Amino acid sequence: MNIVLRLAWRNLWRYPRRTWLTTGAMIFSNVLLVFMISIQIGTYGLMIDNTLEALTGHLQIQAPGYKDDLKMRQVVPDAISLAASVREGLNLQTVSARGAAFALASSEDRSYGIQVLGVEPMFEPGVSSLPGLTKEGRYLDDANAAEIVIGSVLARNLRVSIGGELTLLGSGRDGSIAAGIVTVVGVFHGGNKELDRGIAEVPIGYFEDTFDMQGAAHQIVINAGDYSKTEQLVQQANALLPADSKLVVHDWNALQPGLRQAIQADMGSAIFMYAVLVVLVAFSVLNTQLMSVLERTREFGIVMALGLTPGRLGRLVMLETALMGLVGLVMGSVLGGIVTSLFTVKGIYVPGMEEMAGQFNLPSRMYPQVSALTLIAGPGIVFLFTLLAAIYPAMRLHWLQPVAAMRAA
Repeated sequence: MNIVLRLAWRNLWRYPRRTWLTTGAMIFSNVLLVFMISIQIGTYGLMIDNTLEALTGHLQIQAPGYKDDLKMRQVVPDAISLAASVREGLNLQTVSARGAAFALASSEDRSYGIQVLGVEPMFEPGVSSLPGLTKEGRYLDDANAAEIVIGSVLARNLRVSIGGELTLLGSGRDGSIAAGIVTVVGVFHGGNKELDRGIAEVPIGYFEDTFDMQGAAHQIVINAGDYSKTEQLVQQANALLPADSKLVVHDWNALQPGLRQAIQADMGSAIFMYAVLVVLVAFSVLNTQLMSVLERTREFGIVMALGLTPGRLGRLVMLETALMGLVGLVMGSVLGGIVTSLFTVKGIYVPGMEEMAGQFNLPSRMYPQVSALTLIAGPGIVFLFTLLAAIYPAMRLHWLQPVAAMRAA
């Protein structure tokens, strides 16, 4: 072992209690950073996937301008055939055509304004989680039947149950009045009050007839399975569009801009909290190393008088700090990974968070996601700041005068 490394390691443990207190602070902060960053990344992944899989999908093919004003006349022509072509071209079964219209839904007692979605019953379960959340009755199974699936809150508001009838009144694609009577065959419980209150689904064939769509729809919804694959699928989907169609492909960032903004806002507040923690650890290291340098002033003066340069002494102090930081990094990462892994299966339950989690389509339990990034990112930054904190104690040696140092008590 190099003599300088051995000397640095020996100096580090001249006062083991002080060294362990400083290293312990680093280990604790590293464990906390690994745990919190793992929760954040796991929560963000769940938030994105659960929100997009509820209804939006990871990307959509639409007519230009439809995303901003949702006008009935801005359609995707021959949507079912195009959806089949995209399904084959991407080698994905999670592609479905969908029409959308706003209508007044009336039962015998009440009326409410809702958004009616015309969906392909066979493929909609692949792009949306709502079919799987149909807890009462059944989901749609006939592309042309006059039937409807509604949310639990809407069913309660309209005072209608399975087998009841609803009258839909809206505007067709050509501006004519669209009206129809449908039978409620299913009620879904999405967990999000906005979805459960304002969304209803009918078969796409019935939707086309009622709203005079003439084979067109408003969206081709694609579920990528993982939001990280979205960018690649956007390029592939663009290549499958007819050359003269002028259709556009929107990814989830464009379809759900509020989702990314919510993540960025949460990440900003978390970074501030992490920065405070890292700075506190850095000041602890600074205090430890400064005390160590001041206590050895006479010793440093003697070795400088014998010919040792201040630069080599400064590097010795930096090496001591690096060794201490390395111990904190390794032990903190290992312990943080162990602690975090204990919660990856059962999750973390926070009482009273169910309603807030439901607004973001999150489960009531949070599941950390352990990866190389979560194990290294936080501890790596702490290690970097410990080295920065040791610069000042090391620089003091350049100002040290050997004669004055040897006279120090």
